[in-house]
Amino acid sequence: MTIPLQTVALGCVALLSLLTCCSGEAQARPKVLCFTAIPDDDPTLLTAKYTPVADYLAEALGVPVEYVPVTEYQDSVLLFENGDVQLAWFGGLTGVQARHRVPGACAVVQGEEDAQFYSYFIAHRDTGLTRSAEFPAVLAGRRFTFGSQESTSGRLMPEFFIRQHTNQAPSEFFGHPNAYAGSHDRTVELVASGVFEAGAVSYTKYDRLVREGRVDPDVCRVIWQTPAYADYNFTAHPTLEDDFGAGFTERLRAALLQLRAPHLLAAFERQRLIAANNDDFAGIARLARELGFVRG
Repeated sequence: MTIPLQTVALGCVALLSLLTCCSGEAQARPKVLCFTAIPDDDPTLLTAKYTPVADYLAEALGVPVEYVPVTEYQDSVLLFENGDVQLAWFGGLTGVQARHRVPGACAVVQGEEDAQFYSYFIAHRDTGLTRSAEFPAVLAGRRFTFGSQESTSGRLMPEFFIRQHTNQAPSEFFGHPNAYAGSHDRTVELVASGVFEAGAVSYTKYDRLVREGRVDPDVCRVIWQTPAYADYNFTAHPTLEDDFGAGFTERLRAALLQLRAPHLLAAFERQRLIAANNDDFAGIARLARELGFVRG
């Protein structure tokens, strides 16, 4: 059977119209602001905490917002570097790494606590160690674990203070290769169970676990509190201005600063968020370069 040329032509026109329509619908689909956070706690818990934050931002900014979970600290940096997320709740170190890789990226807010953050050194009670104002030099030779390799409060700053007080790398001081639990809750769990004699952890994470009754502070004890340093922050990608219009980054900053609901602030374990900029983390950036966490 021969199909008339006119019928073929009409079919082609209809198909072209359909494709054009679908293309128009795809182009009309609103852009989505994707944000992530370093996996410093149980991933399921983080998704439950941060999804309501995404909903708040969507309503405040009038654009779709989606939380993107990750399982490794460097995954958050890589997603930001590739532009797959445009906003990230970073630690001090991962924020420095991300802004180094993405020129024009900027820290927009931090927790009020983050300007003066600190770590705990914790130890199992069987060590006999108790809290002291002095660096615990008696940890030499002990089984010790950091959190994530890329954690500011669980690795970078504890390593800095170990080097500062002992003139040794952690592997030399403890007498074994660096061990990494992967997250703060896991560090506490491993020390509390006696798998490791001691470890380094974010003070906010440890204090929350104690409040929730998930760790006995007599079994897993704080033995030293580090000096203060800058830590967590929300960092914004420079493409936000292209994707959502000029001035959007400042609108985003304002929305975060206006975040007041206790259940939303609880996602960050902060009392409130305050304005931040890249200069606030200059000390972390300098240390990260010295210890080889940032190159170039």
